[in-house]
Amino acid sequence: MLFRRSFLALTALLFSSISFSQILHTIADGGNKKASVSERIGITDVTIQYDRPAVKGREGKIWGELVHKGFADLGFGTSKAAPWRAGANENTTIYFSTDVTVEGKALPAGTYGLFMAMGDGDATIIFSKNSTSWGSYFYDPKEDALRVHVKTASLPESVERLRYEFMDEKENSASIALLWEKLKIPFRVEVDYVKTQLESFRKELRNEKGFRWEAWVEAIDFCVQRNVNLEEALQWSDYAITGVFVGQRNFRTLGAKASVLAKLGKNAEAESLMKEAMPLATLQELHNYGRQLLREKRPVQALEAFKLNAQRNPNVYTTQMGLVRGYSANGDFKNALKYAKAAQPLAPDKANKDVLDGFIKMLEAEKDINQ
Repeated sequence: MLFRRSFLALTALLFSSISFSQILHTIADGGNKKASVSERIGITDVTIQYDRPAVKGREGKIWGELVHKGFADLGFGTSKAAPWRAGANENTTIYFSTDVTVEGKALPAGTYGLFMAMGDGDATIIFSKNSTSWGSYFYDPKEDALRVHVKTASLPESVERLRYEFMDEKENSASIALLWEKLKIPFRVEVDYVKTQLESFRKELRNEKGFRWEAWVEAIDFCVQRNVNLEEALQWSDYAITGVFVGQRNFRTLGAKASVLAKLGKNAEAESLMKEAMPLATLQELHNYGRQLLREKRPVQALEAFKLNAQRNPNVYTTQMGLVRGYSANGDFKNALKYAKAAQPLAPDKANKDVLDGFIKMLEAEKDINQ
């Protein structure tokens, strides 16, 4: 008898536990869908985890009714002045892999609880250090990492299920907007792309990636293209050439150092290094270098590179076209036309032949094909 009572009590406890906790995957209470949206701004990963409530025919009753204005006592939890949880069910969270600015204010890398205090035509966006509580019932302003004030905007059509979107994306910034019913709540996130990229380079060059000279050249090229961090880039270029287990004296490593030297105004050193580098170049590397010199408005040096390439790789369409471009850039349309006609039977396909035919017409009219 005692055993039977104990068994019944245990069974009741077991079923009671099951009724209060979900073990298997099921639809969340209220039919709110779980969602996640991620984007990369620069090299900064941004991820929002949230639940998506639906309007369910409640147009005109969402804002100010279902979603309270400002801060309110929700009748549960420890908070007596709670904002909206910016979603449903658990905390809406937002993750930044690096430091960012939100609406111009600094916010360190990390995961934050995302809350909103709604106003009339505006909202306060709150990033809380507490990202694990349920909803906003336990919201504590002492845990705020940042608050920003934004304007809201009306939408022409109703959005049935709440969603977050990344909008107006640039290399170093994007707007993130909550869209629901007929309201949009946007906030601008910016990253210091150059700073974060350089910090990433410094870390990556110290791991296995740093055992390849190509990685050092990639970091150097970034600095040269943006005219930043040139003194450190010069150190990197020396390591790419002479570093133990890493360094190689080839066209790309020497060319990378020459590019840094030129940016630093050390043109004589840069030109001397490129003279050493050019004989080490592949056909395509030397052709690309000639094209680069044309973009830099250095047609005489470009023609020298194209001539060397043609001397080393005669009767090749690419090198012949280099001569066409080089002579044309220097105003020698007679020689440019000669090499253009010589390149015709070498054209690899109809598309290249058609381009070349167009160049010939321009050269016959004494027009520079590089313009």
